[in-house]
Amino acid sequence: MRKVIHRKLSRNLLRLSLIVLLAFTSSLSAQEGDPAKGKSLFNANCAACHQLDKKMTGPALRHVEARLSDEQGLDREWLHAWIRNSSGLIKSGDAYANKVYNEFGGAAMTAFPQLSDDDLNNILAYTAEEKKAAPAPAAGAAGAVAATGASDGISNELILGALAILFILLAIGLYLVNKTLRRFATVQNIELETETGRTPLWKAFIQNQFLMIVVAIFFLLTSAYFAFGFLMQVGVDQGYQPVQPIHFSHKVHAGDNGIDCKYCHSSARVSKTSGIPSLNVCMNCHKSIYEYNGETSAEYTKEFYDGEIQKLYKAAGWSDADQKYTGESQPVKWVRIHNLPDFAYFNHSQHVTVAGVECQTCHGPVQEMEVVYQHAPLTMGWCINCHRETDVTVKDNAYYEKIHAELSKKYGVETLTAAQMGGLECGKCHY
Repeated sequence: MRKVIHRKLSRNLLRLSLIVLLAFTSSLSAQEGDPAKGKSLFNANCAACHQLDKKMTGPALRHVEARLSDEQGLDREWLHAWIRNSSGLIKSGDAYANKVYNEFGGAAMTAFPQLSDDDLNNILAYTAEEKKAAPAPAAGAAGAVAATGASDGISNELILGALAILFILLAIGLYLVNKTLRRFATVQNIELETETGRTPLWKAFIQNQFLMIVVAIFFLLTSAYFAFGFLMQVGVDQGYQPVQPIHFSHKVHAGDNGIDCKYCHSSARVSKTSGIPSLNVCMNCHKSIYEYNGETSAEYTKEFYDGEIQKLYKAAGWSDADQKYTGESQPVKWVRIHNLPDFAYFNHSQHVTVAGVECQTCHGPVQEMEVVYQHAPLTMGWCINCHRETDVTVKDNAYYEKIHAELSKKYGVETLTAAQMGGLECGKCHY
């Protein structure tokens, strides 16, 4: 009897262990995948249309597997089929696939047949991660900095106060010494020298005609120099830095993100002007980039940058919540910074495409400018100096090769500057 009881007990324990093992293996299979690898795959394949916590061109994807399992009863295999060939799943008549397709305005999802099961599991593991809380500001560090600044301020004030007291004591000591010496002279019957009448220095200076002539000539030449310098600055706006209606940081875009200048100012390659990019060019990126996550400062905080992105959305007529255009756009009144006179001709394509001049040559280090300003004076003399110093690149250019061969014989040089190629002719810039 005892043996039978032991057999039943052992069977029950064996069944219980099998159930626990199956549950453990199922939980492991549900959690399979590498979130780190999934993040890189997500950014490479999914981030253009999806965010984890925000509806974009497609739905938010955090905990998408759990949501579909709880709400729709769909498993991982369905997600694999959807990601690899969404259009095929829609055409098959799948109810939920057609619901998602219609909910997002019939936007077709790119098929990813090249992604393996491991790749898809890694992506799903990344979407299953909990949202990380934003790091709290380092109050201790800020307090330490503030305390350091306060201590520096106190020490400086103490030093300045001590120096002021020292000078006051020194002045008082000199006065007392002078007073004591005068008393001593009086007691010893010593007569102190009295000041005799002298001609004041300014009167002697005025009475000297030669010095007056020299001073007059000096003042005339100095006045002429400063007047000439002032008049030569008329119309020169070097350093001009207006505030734009929408803050655009070249430091963030061209510097931190490494965006090529000619991506936005594309007409600089083919036309006279560089052009102002349309808001559609901005929206190519900012449909997906709805907040700023880069470095900030006391003046340019995350809230400031996010507010400027909202200004862009309002001007472009873009509803971030609905992920579509409202049709209510507004013109942006950009303030022009670089402005040549009407009588001066400048062709961007000639310099950018033909001559290969870098944008920074004229516009300065724009990749470091939070707010763009006019870096160069853009005067006639500045342009002429550039033409005198810049060698013309004639390689693989039959037009310049012919001229270069003839002018090289004339000037006896290997390389030719723009000035030697006719860059100083009046008609080149004035017509």
